[in-house]
Amino acid sequence: MNSATTRGPSLDVLRRYDGLRVPGVPLDFLQGREPKIRAADLQPVRWPANPELEWCPPGHGDIYTALAASGMLDALLGTGLCYAFVSNSDNLGALADVRIAAWLAAEQVPFALEAVRGTPADRKGGHLARYQGRVVLRETAQVPDGDTSFTDVGRWLWFNTNNIWVDLRALKELQAADPAAPALPLIVNHKTVDPRDPASTPVIQLESAMGAAIGSIPGARAIHVPRSRFAPVKATDDLLVVRSDAYELTSDGHMRPSFEGPGPVVTLDKDFYKLLPDFVQRFPAGPPSLRRCRRFEVEDDVTFGAGVVAVGDARVTGPRHIPDGEVIGG
Repeated sequence: MNSATTRGPSLDVLRRYDGLRVPGVPLDFLQGREPKIRAADLQPVRWPANPELEWCPPGHGDIYTALAASGMLDALLGTGLCYAFVSNSDNLGALADVRIAAWLAAEQVPFALEAVRGTPADRKGGHLARYQGRVVLRETAQVPDGDTSFTDVGRWLWFNTNNIWVDLRALKELQAADPAAPALPLIVNHKTVDPRDPASTPVIQLESAMGAAIGSIPGARAIHVPRSRFAPVKATDDLLVVRSDAYELTSDGHMRPSFEGPGPVVTLDKDFYKLLPDFVQRFPAGPPSLRRCRRFEVEDDVTFGAGVVAVGDARVTGPRHIPDGEVIGG
């Protein structure tokens, strides 16, 4: 599923792989879009400088509606495909596993959400909770102001990977009874109309999360999967981990963790590492070794030489240059 922004670059890559083509099934389908709402008066915002910024995607929860509206659901079913594995493109650990598909078929599970044990590195996303006798997905944006318990991985054990499995036949039946199904709670995100300009007009974006279907589809299940199936890259903090020796890319495309325990938690100074060009500039010889590191924190402007090794809890403050081969932390 693409947005209008990602469609061109995505298809340029997918067209390189002839093996992906299935007769009668397009390579992609488009999600919907909706107006950004001006926070001051709850009216659609106007932004003449760039009218495209007046619109936003409605979150990945739109996948169920978009599958039906685009004709992709019928196309998939028409080829005899019964199950779909869906993941975010930023999860480098997400690969289809036929054993999970076999479990869905044997247990007649209409929907499954993969979950991992939460770690301190899971700072953005959602966890599973119980509400009125059912399992639900609780996202960061749904937490009341002042509630600091969201990141307590000792209390909220199961973290959502956004790897989901859907029985397409069950989805078709569900939408035959209610075209808007499955029912998903709205997520209210407060942003600015131009995300690159914090001084631009404040807006509200209404979104939904695809994993939230676990709370509304009868018979939906959660399944505990190993951490190797969850390697998300949502910021340069995550990018440093997957580029380091904390992960190994195998010849068959698996990103396998090489660390022991919950894995390194990286916090880079946003003033110097948030944007990719700045991040790359400060690791000109590649990332440090992180496989034996628990926490890696960088404050201020620090540039790293070749062969740097971080162990245990490593904290670096700048401005400075870390010379080649230095061991930091302990």
